[in-house]
Order: sequence, then structure tokens, then C-alpha cells
Amino acid sequence: MKSALQKSPIPNSHAFVAKILRQPNFDPIWHFHPEYQLFMVLKGSGTRFIGDHVKHFKEGDITFTGPNLPHMWRSDNEGMTVEQNLWSEGIVVYFHEDFIGNSLLQKEEMIKLRQLFQKSLRGLDITGKTASSIRAMLSNLLHLEGMDSVLELFKILNCLSNTTETTLLASPGYTNSLKEGDTERMNNVHAYVMKNFRGKIELDTVASLANMTPTSFSRYFKIHANKTFSEFLSEIRIGYACKLLIEEKMNIGQACYESGFQTLSNFNKQFKAITKRTPMSYKKEYKV
Repeated sequence: MKSALQKSPIPNSHAFVAKILRQPNFDPIWHFHPEYQLFMVLKGSGTRFIGDHVKHFKEGDITFTGPNLPHMWRSDNEGMTVEQNLWSEGIVVYFHEDFIGNSLLQKEEMIKLRQLFQKSLRGLDITGKTASSIRAMLSNLLHLEGMDSVLELFKILNCLSNTTETTLLASPGYTNSLKEGDTERMNNVHAYVMKNFRGKIELDTVASLANMTPTSFSRYFKIHANKTFSEFLSEIRIGYACKLLIEEKMNIGQACYESGFQTLSNFNKQFKAITKRTPMSYKKEYKV
């Protein structure tokens, strides 16, 4: 099991690291690190966890996360044999705040960048025309070296600092209270839920994975996830239902039962609570 706080992926000789990820599926390990991270999905889909935020991810998604914000991407094809042409792909950029230099960062000209860094502590989704611009710049960044690469990263950060096309992810009250031992427990829970959410999941079973009683586990999960286990499970199921409605073009009844809900009434209730829309209005919004 990987530790919660990983060693820096940035060599001392470099200001930042930008690289392409290409693997059967994205690393499904709940973790956090001291670097800022900009990540774009080039290929693949699944469920994304950032702090206490859960959402289905797809090709083209871009996120910006701040230091020590727990996160994980679980691919839909996790555990399956995946042919190379179907591997997940992404572009990731890591950098420390001090690569800019603390003296420069504190100047008046950098106020918007400081605000961006502050918002990134909850994680950001990049959307709209800004996302299109950032996609092009990230792709370009991979082919640049030296000062040209640094200037391109500044250009990306400047674009993010001046846009309103971002969505905060983790809730305002979220704080990272995880320690190394906690991440192994949470990884076991996440892995079990992602494998079994389409069926019935008993609290006793999940609690046993964490070597806890159901009562202790419920309390532990609420502290670390900032939500109840039941709320977490509903978010996983609704995220998957959204994928089925949009990408698989299923009808509402099919999506309900395929995503693990036992009744259509509970599905509709949970769907509206989580997405703020009914399943029908969600389908219409995406013209499915």
C-alpha cells in the first residue's frame, strides 16, 4: 500500500514536472501530496474523488488541486484486462508554490494568482471556453523545454487566475484529517464500494473491511469524508447513473436499477438531491 503522503515527484533540478500518463487505468489510490496538481483526462472515464466531492469523470475534464487535498481517479475498467488502444491517458503537471518565489508571489501583481491558489485547496473543475484554452496549452507544454516551458505554465496559471469558468469541488467545511494508516482503510472501502455498488451493500460488511464495528465505522467515515457512508454510496450510484443516462443513453428506469437503487422513487429523490435536477431534466439538458 502506498503511503498517504508521497515523495515529491519533482526533481530538485526542475521547477515543475509535466508529463503524459498512459496506463491500463488511472491509479486508484486515495492519496495526497504537497504539490499543486493540474490534471487533464485525455482518454478514459470513471469516478473521481476530490476531498469530499464525488463525480463521474470523462475525456476532456480538467481539474486543479492544491497541496495535501486527498484525491483519486477510479477508472470504469479497473480490474479488467484492457487492450493498449483502450488504456486511460492524461496530462499531469506538478509544481510547488515556491517555484514562483515567495517574494514575487506576495507582490500586488500576483493577487489573482494567490486567490487561485487559495481556491485550489478545495479543488477546481475548469469548464467552458477556458477549458478549451487550457487543453491546448497543456498539450503544447509537453513539447516545450527550458524557459519556454516555464512561460507556458505561467500563461496557464494566468488564464486560470482570470477566469470565472471554474467550479469549487470540496465543501467549504472540508479539512484533510487523514493520516497514513487512514488511507489504507479508505482505499479498502473505496475499492469494495466501486466493485459492488450496483448491488446491495451492508454496513456490517464495509465496517469489517476497516476492522471496526458498524457504529465506530460510521463515526470514522463521517469525520474523514465529511458525509455519511449512505450519502457517499448514493453519490457513487448517482454519478454512475448520470453516465448511463448520457453516455449509454439508457432510459431512467434502466439507469435506476443498473446503478444499484432498489426503487424508482428513491432514485428520483437522491438524483435531485445530488444533481439539483430531476433525471428527466438532466437528460433534456444533454439532449439525450
